[in-house]
Amino acid sequence: MDIMQGKHFSITDPEGVKTVIYQINKTEKEFQKDYPKYTVERLDFTEELYGNMTKKTFYVENSSNNNQIVIMSFGKDKVVINNGILEEDRVKISKKPMPYKFNTLYSEKEEEYKDVNYTPNLKRPISIIDPETAEEVKPVLYFDEKTKEVKGKCKLKPNKPYFVFEIREENNKLNLVGGSPTITD
Repeated sequence: MDIMQGKHFSITDPEGVKTVIYQINKTEKEFQKDYPKYTVERLDFTEELYGNMTKKTFYVENSSNNNQIVIMSFGKDKVVINNGILEEDRVKISKKPMPYKFNTLYSEKEEEYKDVNYTPNLKRPISIIDPETAEEVKPVLYFDEKTKEVKGKCKLKPNKPYFVFEIREENNKLNLVGGSPTITD
């Protein structure tokens, strides 16, 4: 078993709920002209079972004061989204979570979902999550010869729902833009 060092905090999921947490990273100023202003990074975690509940301990590797986080708890046909701030010695979480219903979209065949641009340190602005398992769909990276950039494509399985989210800045505020990707036949 790997031992994780550094900052960490724990939450407890009730039965049927799977929580994942992403840290929001601001792209370095010298790269903001050509790359997304914000990227997301999923926090690693360990799990312990307590009866029908699961205690998850999340670990923060690259931490500075006031790192913003997005907390997503996946349940049956919905996701509850909350935000928080990682301070020096504690986590502050918003008192009003935002329930977010998403539609289940299907395709009869396997699809590739959009080219995702990466920053030079291989961070990406969006994440695609399987809401049934709360696992992230890992993109296949490639070098685009035309644009001379590293990009990624995600393979989406047929007859399966997905949740996609991205962090964008609008009116000097960070917003989570999410939903199910459109999958066509």
